[in-house]
Formats: sequence, structure tokens, C-alpha cells
Amino acid sequence: MRDLRVTPRTAELPRPWGAGVPFNHVLAVEVTLDDGRTGTGFSWTPQIGARAVQALLEHDVRKALIGLDPHPEVVWDRLWRHLREAGPGGITTIALAGVDLALWDLRCGEHGLADVLGRRRESVPVYGSGVNLHYSLDELVAQAGRWKAAGYPGVKMKVGRPDLREDLERVAAVREVIGRDTLLMIDANQRWDLHRARRAVEALRPFDLHWLEEPLPADDVAAHVELRRSVDVPIAVGENVYTVYGFRDLLTAGACDVVQPNLVRVGGITPFLRIAELARTFGVPTYPHLLPEMSAQLALHLPLPCQVEEVEDASFAALGLLAPPYPVTVESGVAKVGPHRGLGVQSLAH
Repeated sequence: MRDLRVTPRTAELPRPWGAGVPFNHVLAVEVTLDDGRTGTGFSWTPQIGARAVQALLEHDVRKALIGLDPHPEVVWDRLWRHLREAGPGGITTIALAGVDLALWDLRCGEHGLADVLGRRRESVPVYGSGVNLHYSLDELVAQAGRWKAAGYPGVKMKVGRPDLREDLERVAAVREVIGRDTLLMIDANQRWDLHRARRAVEALRPFDLHWLEEPLPADDVAAHVELRRSVDVPIAVGENVYTVYGFRDLLTAGACDVVQPNLVRVGGITPFLRIAELARTFGVPTYPHLLPEMSAQLALHLPLPCQVEEVEDASFAALGLLAPPYPVTVESGVAKVGPHRGLGVQSLAH
């Protein structure tokens, strides 16, 4: 490989994720081979670390990358070993994702990622998702109504208000709007401890929850095991787990029913596929976290049934970061992958 170039892009969220998250930060990463071919990938972070990731890419990663053969798995393993002095996950894996995605873009050549990996299905269901804990009840109900009207087979909402009675009121209102034929998931974003999680699950039992997501601190494996043993709602985890080893520990401990790796946070397609295959050996499905343009392409290949998450007005297309034609389209709650070359995100860099 001859060179690496990073182009930072910041997009304003039409629906801010609370007072502290008005933007999403994307770093377009271009890797150039000795023969002049270029692959495009990206690193992503909603709030924290974009400048640190860019610095790591432009200095340590670029220096270590030049001269290597462009094999995604080999490069990923070598770079991760090289970078882990700065930590095995987090900023290091977010930076690695940009390179890994660019190398997979190159590997695909003129074909699309789903066809290179191998399609197990032609489309995948999409559930509507909102970063909406700060919404008023009226705003929350209106959002749920939009998802219902758009035909999403499932919706996910945030919980974790200081008073459990507020969560009960909000979940009840959303369930009423979407009806009993639509899946309802709740996401506590690590806000609870074991006691509060147990109380909440018991109180929310009448609303037929499809899963409870991130109820506890993401790295507290033992507490997740105890919670799963004591409640009858499936437990979903993984958006803040950064390594294959972290997912291994959750799975071997029996801590979860669904894993949700974020393609960028785990370091790209290479580790994502390893996590999905590991989860399959435990009979646990992989539901990709956010990033629907990429998650839908991967979902067509995943061995177990899954759904793709779409946060309202937060896809790269909705944020104006991609130029049409888009690699993935969502209609009536179903994602389909259209014809494109590689990952279909080349316009991120321009």
C-alpha cells in the first residue's frame, strides 16, 4: 500500500441526540495501492474522539500501513497488535475500522459487498430507533406514530428516566400507538444497576418487550448473567463492546440473548464477521448497531435471522454525507441493497 488519506466530515443531526450530541463525526479514509487503485472506508463517532482518531490514522496507522499487502484480515491483525499499546479497543478499533473498510472496498472490486460475502437473503427487516429519552411524551408518541405509519415491523425507545413511573408512562404510550403486532424494544443505555433493572423489567412486563438493551454497564459481565437468569425478557448487548474477546466473554458466560456489534467500534468488517460467527456457535443472533448503509449489506450475509436499526433522520444519506444512488434503501420497513461497487460509500470522501 502506498498512502492513506483522511477527510473529516461533520454533519448536524436534524434531531439532536440530546443537548450534548448535536452532530455526528465521520472520517472518510482512503487507502491507495501501488497501482493507483483507491478504496474508501470510514471511521465514525457521534461525540467523542474524532480528532484523536484522525491523529492516530494520519500518524501511527499510516506509517505502519505503507508497504503492506492489502489483505484485510492480515492487515487488521498486524495493525491491531501494533496499536494496542494505545488500548485494545475504543479509539484504536475505531481508527482501524476506517482502514479495514477501505481494504474491503478494494477487495470487492466492481462487485458489491453483499455479493462478495454471499447473500443468504435478498432483504432484511428494519426497526425504527430513536435517541429520544429527552423527548417530551408528545414528541415520543409522534415519533412512534411515524414509525408505525411507515410500516416498520419493530420500534425501539430509550428508557432510564430518574423515576421508573415516567418510563412506565412512556412505554405504555408507545405500545398503545404501535399496537400489539409491532415489536417493542427498550434501551437503557447502561443507566441501571442490577436492582433497578430487575424492578423495571417486572414493572414493564405487561408491555410484551421484545428485548431489553444495555440495561447495565457494558463491561459488567457478571451482572448481566445474574439479570438474564432472573428475568424473562431477552437481553441485548454489544454496542459498547470493542473486541472479539469481549463478545466471547459475554457469550461463554451466558450473559445475553442478542449481540449488537457496532461495525466501526469493533474495528470494521473483519472483526464484525468474526463476532457474528462466534455468536452463531452459541445460537445467538447478531443485530448490527446503527450505520444502516453498512449494516444492511452485512445483514444479508448473516447466518441467523436479524433486523437492521435505523435511527430517525440519522443515516448517512439523511445527513447528506452520501450522494445518490445510495447503496441501501429502506421502504415499508424493509432494507434492500441496490447495485453498486464495493461498499458504495465512495462519495463520503468528496
